[in-house]
Amino acid sequence: MTVADLRYEVTTDLSVPATVARVTEALGRRRFSVLWELDVNAKLEEKGLTLGLPYRILEVCSAPRAKEALETNPAVGYFLPCKVVVYAEGGRTHIGLPRPQALIEMVGDPRLQGLAAEVEATLIAAVDEASAAS
Repeated sequence: MTVADLRYEVTTDLSVPATVARVTEALGRRRFSVLWELDVNAKLEEKGLTLGLPYRILEVCSAPRAKEALETNPAVGYFLPCKVVVYAEGGRTHIGLPRPQALIEMVGDPRLQGLAAEVEATLIAAVDEASAAS
């Protein structure tokens, strides 16, 4: 498996803060919530370090889907909550996520494949919607 197999990524002309807001809204319409937003730049600055590009990591969750996955196989917890990253590089803002289907393959439980496909399609739709807002 390559990095390209593991991730989904699109770009937009929106700023990082505007993109984070759009992603949050698009996820909410799909019954996903942002549990936590890590401002990587601010956290590194607390440690006296500077990152040369704006970078946010969103931890997102659909509680009913998480419950179903964990009840099916508790090892799924190693991949929860789902992550969406937003960062600026090369004059564009990137929005991406690790593909749930690729992560679930590592668990080796075929009972989770349908749920992983559903979650992946939902997250990709939200990311695509947010990127199209530019």
